[in-house]
Amino acid sequence: MDDDKSKEVATKRVLIVDDDQEIVDSVRYALEAKGYQVLIARDGNQGLAMAEREDPDLVILDMMMPKRSGFLVLERLRRTRPVPLKVIMITANEGSRHKAYAEMLGVDDYIRKPFAMDRLMDSVHRLLA
Repeated sequence: MDDDKSKEVATKRVLIVDDDQEIVDSVRYALEAKGYQVLIARDGNQGLAMAEREDPDLVILDMMMPKRSGFLVLERLRRTRPVPLKVIMITANEGSRHKAYAEMLGVDDYIRKPFAMDRLMDSVHRLLA
């Protein structure tokens, strides 16, 4: 990788909002290996507070979480921000209604668990390019 590209990536900050420790660890590892700065929130309320305070370049948001679901976080982010944050929603939910609702709220990508890390990384790179 040439220096210009790694410097550009290093400035990008990604917030992971998920209560599943294994997913958080593996996604963080993959992102940090690519030079991204990673922020972590364990539930929807904490995720919302961090998104507002830290202003990340991208949010990777789990749908099912304690305190506030990914949908409620996404709705709030879409209502309160003049420039929408890039959001990738990840979910174990199979329902197409949920996907349609997430898309209506303006999610940038919707990935079902279990997912290949390459699939997530491709989406991250595309959204932050």
